[in-house]
Amino acid sequence: MEASFDYVVVGGGTAGSIVAARLAEDRDVSVALLEAGPSDEGDERILEIGNWWRLAGSELDHRFSIEPQERGNTRLEHSRLRVLGGCSSHNQAIAFPAPTSDLERWEALGAAGWGPDACRPYFERVLGRVHVEAVRPDNACAAAFVEAAQQAGFPLLSFADRNPREGVGWLRLNVRGRLRQSSSVAYLHPVARLASNLRVLTETTALRVLVDEGSQGSRAVGVETTHGSLGARREVIVSCGALDSPKLLLLSGIGPAQDLRLLGIRVAVPLPGVGRHLIDHPEGTVIWEASRPVPTGFVQDWETALFARTDPVTSEPDLMIHFGTMPASADFAPPGAPTAEEAFWMTPNVTRPRSEGSLRLRSADPADAPLIDPRYYTDPEGHDERVMLAGMKLARRLAEQTALRAWVKLELVPGPDVRDDGALSEHARLSGGTVHHPAGTCRLGGPNDPLAVVDPELRVRGVAGLRVADASVFPAMIGVNICLTCMMVGERCADLVRATARA
Repeated sequence: MEASFDYVVVGGGTAGSIVAARLAEDRDVSVALLEAGPSDEGDERILEIGNWWRLAGSELDHRFSIEPQERGNTRLEHSRLRVLGGCSSHNQAIAFPAPTSDLERWEALGAAGWGPDACRPYFERVLGRVHVEAVRPDNACAAAFVEAAQQAGFPLLSFADRNPREGVGWLRLNVRGRLRQSSSVAYLHPVARLASNLRVLTETTALRVLVDEGSQGSRAVGVETTHGSLGARREVIVSCGALDSPKLLLLSGIGPAQDLRLLGIRVAVPLPGVGRHLIDHPEGTVIWEASRPVPTGFVQDWETALFARTDPVTSEPDLMIHFGTMPASADFAPPGAPTAEEAFWMTPNVTRPRSEGSLRLRSADPADAPLIDPRYYTDPEGHDERVMLAGMKLARRLAEQTALRAWVKLELVPGPDVRDDGALSEHARLSGGTVHHPAGTCRLGGPNDPLAVVDPELRVRGVAGLRVADASVFPAMIGVNICLTCMMVGERCADLVRATARA
């Protein structure tokens, strides 16, 4: 090994930055944090929240394509940045803790100890470190959306409640003024003043976890990187996100044995669930050309949202609509759609989708992007498509309310000719997008779950000294934006690791 540390954290993103910073609070241990991209520190493109849209498609973006979709948008790309702070450095900073009902669902699925009571202290730790502000209601077009929703019968909410119910409101963002409060900003900056026992290695890509298959069983002993090998005397924690964490495990010989053998990868630990259970929030798009100039430049131009129940039998919202005030440019509107400089958007998304996909390796070469197949809108009951169709129709109904109607010049997308349910649903599926919330590919579960990859302490099954901590461990999708929950996973992981060390 070229260097050795007590802990090696792979991935300096939303959860990984937190894991490394918290472990390094114990000055008696040494921690290495590996990040494939550069630092975000001092980079205004990243730190200024209003620049979020310029990062998609930049040189920092993996721009992961997806496999041809049976019922969804094959042209869709997943934007994943290589940069310190990960997704928290290029998202829209919408700040929701996981609802109580979702954490109860996690626990019921076998995630013992991940219920709302157990997770609450870790959310409080995150919110004690990551500054969150409520958006000021200064955007007149967004204010018209909020008023229109109330005219349509939705109550005004503050979104300070941990359990969003039906209603509309101004979002809460993890920002300080116009500067994002990513995990790297909140836990690592300034990097030059970090304690000497924490070494941040940017521009360093992990190629595989090094697994020792000794007489006592398999154990992670380090990480091979583009700059040599690093030893881990105690543990390796993988926090590369829901697309790259399973990829790294597979490249390390940890995953479905038959798939690995077909690619010529030696099987270190057969684990069939790695890369399975890919879940995501699918998103539809409705865009209007505005009849007057649309205010921009407030915070990040997506400052309000609505939750709704499309099925009266459900007790919690199954639909969320984000409202945006930004131009309908060729960079963001569906291909071939009309464009307009003055425009506003509604993007319905399915809060708890039931469709599941998978991630596999394209080859044994770490430089190759993985094969990503989200299988949008393929759940057997048709739940996701029904919710999305209801969301598209609700968006149009909101635009017809008095408060917002005055802002409407013309519906650009889907367009006035797309009227019947079949055509509207097809448009939503084939031109829709994603909220960029992939999760579940290294699922957390109990001992009776054959496809669980990590146990309730985030330990990878069959490999000592190896954990995963990021959105890939989600047992099920949560009904809100996922960033704060990923941060909570990082806080919880650090405590679990320290508890093992004490024991």
